[in-house]
Amino acid sequence: MNLHQFSIKTDLLSLSELEKCKYLGYYFQIIESNPTFTLDQLIEYFDKLNLNKPNSSRLKTKIKKSKSFVTVDDKTFKLHAQEIENLKNKFPDSFGATEVVFEHDLIIPRTIYKDSRGYIVSLANQINASFEYGIYDGCAVLMRRLLEILLIHSYEHLSIEDEIKDSSGNYKMLSDIINDAKTNSNLGLSRNSKNNIDVFRNIGNFSAHKIYYTAQQKDIKNIAIDFRAIIEELLYKSGLKT
Repeated sequence: MNLHQFSIKTDLLSLSELEKCKYLGYYFQIIESNPTFTLDQLIEYFDKLNLNKPNSSRLKTKIKKSKSFVTVDDKTFKLHAQEIENLKNKFPDSFGATEVVFEHDLIIPRTIYKDSRGYIVSLANQINASFEYGIYDGCAVLMRRLLEILLIHSYEHLSIEDEIKDSSGNYKMLSDIINDAKTNSNLGLSRNSKNNIDVFRNIGNFSAHKIYYTAQQKDIKNIAIDFRAIIEELLYKSGLKT
């Protein structure tokens, strides 16, 4: 169950600010299996749900005064055991272990790209949404596209874009760009990125061009961590993240 599904099932939008935090604390501890949560994580989830951003100081005071929460440190909390039991009783069998659990930003966490350019944000949002709703071929193609865009931006930022252009001044095919990227000392990709970059290109190519191939959830999930890592690396190398 993802965050938005949880919000709908629990009628989260109708609750007070503190009640929302209580339910989100339940989501952290029971649905995501995180024993604690921070004030920043709560506020980030308000943002993900397009809710008004709480005042952090006021919210922290409310949480510390509430018997529904246990304070771990100045900004870290957990839900009181009695509150967990109350919510389990309120929503019996609503969040069973048989349900597939998805984190809303499973492929690329929003914190990585939220301050980037608008079209990068839009593309990353589409990657996350397509995975969340089971559009795995679309997700693979979008992942390939984002990789290509960030590679080009990285070359441009380093003023070495001519190394991946043809004689007419057009950018080469992604396969050629990747071949250069793996050995380009100016770009300086990490070893992990060099080892995995062809995997991301291939799965995108398969989903776009192979007639009898259909991407599955596991195909995307198996490469998600490495993809997340190379995207964050390229955001820094392209100057889009500092």
